[in-house]
Order: sequence, then structure tokens, then C-alpha cells
Amino acid sequence: MWNMIGSGEKIVLVAHTNPDGDAIGSISAMYHYLKQTGKTAVMMVPNAFPDFLSCLDPADSRIRIYRNGPQECNDILAEADLIICMDMSGPSRIDEMSDAVFQGSSAKRILIDHHLNPVTDPFDIVISDTEVSSTCELLLSMILESEDINGDIAKVNLDCATSVAAGILTDTNNFANSIFPSTLERASLLLKRGVDRDALYNSIFCSYSASRMKLMGYLLSEKMEIIQGGSVAFITLDKAEKDKYSYCTGDSEGFVNLPLKISEVQMSALLTEDDGFVKVSLRSKGDLDVNLFARQYCNGGGHRNASGGRLYMKISETAAYFTASIAEYFKKA
Repeated sequence: MWNMIGSGEKIVLVAHTNPDGDAIGSISAMYHYLKQTGKTAVMMVPNAFPDFLSCLDPADSRIRIYRNGPQECNDILAEADLIICMDMSGPSRIDEMSDAVFQGSSAKRILIDHHLNPVTDPFDIVISDTEVSSTCELLLSMILESEDINGDIAKVNLDCATSVAAGILTDTNNFANSIFPSTLERASLLLKRGVDRDALYNSIFCSYSASRMKLMGYLLSEKMEIIQGGSVAFITLDKAEKDKYSYCTGDSEGFVNLPLKISEVQMSALLTEDDGFVKVSLRSKGDLDVNLFARQYCNGGGHRNASGGRLYMKISETAAYFTASIAEYFKKA
């Protein structure tokens, strides 16, 4: 992989639709590492990312948003000789950008990812590890093994280290889930490198607007439903409610985790109305496999305890569909 990167002259770093901290963190970390080695790269995501991740957007090379300028992005992808896709399990995870990446470009393609069941066919090199917290953790391990870093965290530039830390912090929900021994080992190295964990935590988790806080309260008090004998909770969020609370990209980030704080609840879902589909976010405790549920009922997938998908129906129909699907899933289990 490093040989392929070394020979690349026009490199594009791509991450998934509705980019989260691991998506933005991984392309930002790779960007800073490549810059450290004398390489330049363009970062690109399909749609906008939350404001609280703007601290990871490099001032000298802003992340391109495909939907804000598809023609410019298509031209960049067409001219690329290497495209590195990060934190995405396959072409479907970048929506309308997929054709430009996989059909409109003759570039070599690398996939670096930690999700289950990655689609490997369109890539020249695939680096996949599901036994890590995040793509950022996987990337840090790779960087540490590179010839120029050679295991010395002090040689990793601080911007790269901070971006990695953001990905780990968000994908583990502040070290609440998806923790492996390697996760804490890597986190320790990042602190030794000088990452300001408190500043990063405040930027990501303590930057709510008043309207976002009110939306969270409304969803918990008025929209949360508990089913399956108290073991499953779900929340629906429609466009009218988004408008009422001046919804901005990322405002519902993390809300799906909140019902899991109820002792009896083992699985939580957030069903959010979007353009042409309903976005499904799923979380669980212990051995309850939401990846399998997402694959069977939600046109999605992900991890055992954290997955997502899409429903192609009206938001008003999702509560009944989800309730029936849960009953069937638990009956089969």
C-alpha cells in the first residue's frame, strides 16, 4: 500500500455519506500524514458534515463537499491517479459520488475500513480489520508501521494525531463502546504525543446549540417509544420537527445512544426523515446483533453494536414497520 501511495501524484481521500468523526478524522489524519511525507491530497465527502467536526478541516485544504460542487469534484476524481476510500464498506456508502469514483476514474483504489462485510471487488488493495474501534485506530497502526515513522509516535505530526483521536473518541462514544485493548493502547500513545483530549472532547461533545438541546429533550420526552417488553426503544424524527428546532447537519448525532442508558433497554433506534428515505441508526448492548437486524430489515449494516441503514417508506409508516420487524427478529432469535 505504501508503495502505491508513494507513486501516487494526484491523490483523493474519500469518506462516506453523512460523515461522522471517524470518516472526517480518517481522511484528515491521512491528509496530514501525507503532507508530512511531502505528498498532497484532496479530501472529499458526498455531503456536509457537522459543525463540531470543523476543527478537523485543514485550513490549507478544505474538505470538498460533492453536493456543493459535483462538476468540480468529478473533474478532480477523473484526474486522480489514486483514490483512498476510508471508513466505508463499499460503493453504496457514497451515494451519487459512487459513479465518479468507481466508473468515471481510472485511478488505483485503496480501501481502509473497519466495518463488517466490506465490498472488496472495486479496490486494488483492501485493508480491513473489524477488531478495532474505528478506521482512525486502524490508520494509526498503519502509520506507526510505516518506514518513516517506524513505531515512534513522536514522529507523527500533531494534526494527524488529533484527527485520529477524534475518530476514536466519536466511534467509541467517548470510550463507552467498541473498545479493544489496542484502542486504549493507541489512545495512550496519542496522549503522549500531546493531543489535547479535553479541548477535543469539548469541541465534539460540548458544542450544542440551544435548539439542539431542546430537540434532544423533545425527542426523549415526546417521541421515545419502548417496545418488546421494555428491551427496545426507538425515536422518530420528521422534517417538520427538524424545521421547528432549526435542525442543522449533525444535530441528532449521538441521540440514538441515549435510550441505552435505561437499564432494561438493550437496543435503540433513531429513525430520521431525509430526502427520499428514512435514515436508520441502531445501537445495542452486549451480544444483541444490530448489524444482522440492519442487513435483514433496514437495507444496511455495520457493526454488532452499532449499525445503520435506510427505509424507503414514509416516516409515518416507520413506527409500525420497525415494531413488526423487531417482533419478528426477536422471535427468530
